[in-house]
Amino acid sequence: MSGLVIKLAPNERLLINGAIIENGDRRTRISIRSPNANVLRLKDALHPDQASTPVARVCYVAQLLLSGDADRAEGHAQLLVGLEQLSQVFSDYDSRLIIDDATAAVLQSNYYQALRRLRGLLPREARLLASARQ
Repeated sequence: MSGLVIKLAPNERLLINGAIIENGDRRTRISIRSPNANVLRLKDALHPDQASTPVARVCYVAQLLLSGDADRAEGHAQLLVGLEQLSQVFSDYDSRLIIDDATAAVLQSNYYQALRRLRGLLPREARLLASARQ
């Protein structure tokens, strides 16, 4: 059983099943063997005020599922709807790959991987929004 392997920087914090874990002064690697553990790096966490764009809102739903703060069935459905909506906007090949990978992760209830992939769309979204304002 391989599980999830997370490499932590010194003093980095993460949330595992509702408990905040803080690393010590050295880099470390943690293997999480439980298949249904809710894991979220706090450096990757979005504040609710930051969820103001379509991609950020979908990321935030994935984050709520990871932290255990959302009903699993409802959040899962919201995440799939959000991904479908994003797939209608992002038409380039690379973005579509990211969305397809995130969708596959959600279908396997792997919300960590989905969030990780979706974060790759945030810079693309920022460029699209900036060019639309011009």
